[in-house]
Amino acid sequence: MRKHMNRIVSVALLVFLSAMIASAAEPPAVGSKQVVTLAGARAVAAAAEAEARKQNAAVVIAVVDDGGALVLLERLDGTQIASSEVAVGKARTAAIFRRPSAVFEEQIRSGRAAALALPGATPLQGGLPLIVDGQVVGAIGVSGETPKQDEDIARAGVAAIAQ
Repeated sequence: MRKHMNRIVSVALLVFLSAMIASAAEPPAVGSKQVVTLAGARAVAAAAEAEARKQNAAVVIAVVDDGGALVLLERLDGTQIASSEVAVGKARTAAIFRRPSAVFEEQIRSGRAAALALPGATPLQGGLPLIVDGQVVGAIGVSGETPKQDEDIARAGVAAIAQ
């Protein structure tokens, strides 16, 4: 009887150890990702603000995370109120679609009206994804001046996180 019990315990221990080794070799069910932090959003916004001041531009600067949730919003003095929502929309578009918001503006300009139906898209130039190690961690959106100025200011913000 004792010999039989030892054998059962040995088999159970062998099965347990085999399961432990097998599970250690499997990749984790949940991965990790980089995210834009508040400090990172502040650095992005500060660089964009510095460029806006250099251009004497009145803009709103929005920084969102990779899911499009607002992390930071700055409205420079004298900027039109409506630019707040537009800047957030541009940033969200760049974050959730993982490309500049200008891509959608260009599609519409080229006759692809269906781009207007994309949920959550603000098809206006001035939103750029923030990319770290090939991964979108968030986005910046700028609104208040010409489309080119908005994007140039956003580009200055992107450059701050790429350092």
